[in-house]
Amino acid sequence: MYRKLQAISPSALAQRLIGAPIRLHPLFVVLLVLSVVTGYFLETATLFVIVFIHELGHAAAARGLGWRIRHIRLLPFGGVAEVEEHGNVPAREELLVALAGPLQHVWMIAFAWLMKQLGVADPVWWEYFIKANMAIGLFNLLPIMPLDGGRVLQCLVCYGTPYRRAMSICTYAGLALSALLVALAALRIAAGDLQLNLLLVGLFLLSSNWMLLRNAPYQFLRFLMSRDAAAARFIGRGTLAQPIVVSRQRRLADIVKLLMRDKYHLIYVLGEGGTIQAVMPEQRIVERYLRERPPGSAVSELFVLK
Repeated sequence: MYRKLQAISPSALAQRLIGAPIRLHPLFVVLLVLSVVTGYFLETATLFVIVFIHELGHAAAARGLGWRIRHIRLLPFGGVAEVEEHGNVPAREELLVALAGPLQHVWMIAFAWLMKQLGVADPVWWEYFIKANMAIGLFNLLPIMPLDGGRVLQCLVCYGTPYRRAMSICTYAGLALSALLVALAALRIAAGDLQLNLLLVGLFLLSSNWMLLRNAPYQFLRFLMSRDAAAARFIGRGTLAQPIVVSRQRRLADIVKLLMRDKYHLIYVLGEGGTIQAVMPEQRIVERYLRERPPGSAVSELFVLK
């Protein structure tokens, strides 16, 4: 009997479908227990199913693209599919994976509407199912990291902006919008309208973006460490190189911050009078920065000290 129940459990289903287990946040378990005590278990279970299918959409898209999936984590305010790829895959792939979750709500809403029209089961429940899908789908499209809308925003910004700058733009935008949610919740509470959900979600997003800001150097380091494989991919298929023009005094730390996610770069080093003193592939700059760099070293040291 235990094996049969295990075989149809959400975690086992996720393991079979996308090769990754489900992990429940401790607060999510508390929420489920409270829903039983307060008589809202059906509503909470419905939200659980919606979030689960949403995350399966992300995971299935990621697996289809060959990404490595760690696990699916269900949080009190939603879920997240943890993957190994961060900034080391084409932006279009991350865009597809980010949109795969919200797209699940389209067919779920259409299915619920059809069932309601056919008179299958309780129409009140189908109405709740539709509204819950709309709320979760639209909430996830907010342009705040780590929500799907935040990831979509970062992908779009990356198309015309260096990766390091795109990270900063989206993180600071997420901090500002999260703080706005917290402020709105505080104003509603002060006016006598108890908006604890909005307050908790705002605080969660604020905390998440603060952590993203603190971990930005490590995420950028991962991006740089993946550039060698990205360069091989670009060169293998043939590509137009994006030039980066710098003076010989420009620091390596400043040059690597100009690298764009979906571009291959050639670095032109100019001397006095605008003469080209060297043209180097980005791999040489990145490798020197990661492995041999003294703090504050200039690009001139790269072709003078051979």
